Amino acid sequence: MERPYSPLLNLRIFAMALTTQRVDVPVIVDESKCLEKCVACIEVCPLDVLVKNPETGKAYMKYDECWFCLPCEKECPTGAITVQIPFLLR
Repeated sequence: MERPYSPLLNLRIFAMALTTQRVDVPVIVDESKCLEKCVACIEVCPLDVLVKNPETGKAYMKYDECWFCLPCEKECPTGAITVQIPFLLR
């Protein structure tokens, strides 16, 4: 028996897909280089968009609100952070 069409069900499936997929963000953290106890990038970000992942202890970009000001990339002692500046802002 086939289920009837339900827009609410489709919305739930779409929302689940959004929450499980990784979103491209301008600040990329190389987890293999990121130090668990270091918080340099988090402290210098003027927008507080970088946070520590409680499971891994590594930094990641929680909100996509980057100003591309670059102190996180410059202050990272291991070079784990790369800020991808959009072409039109270069």
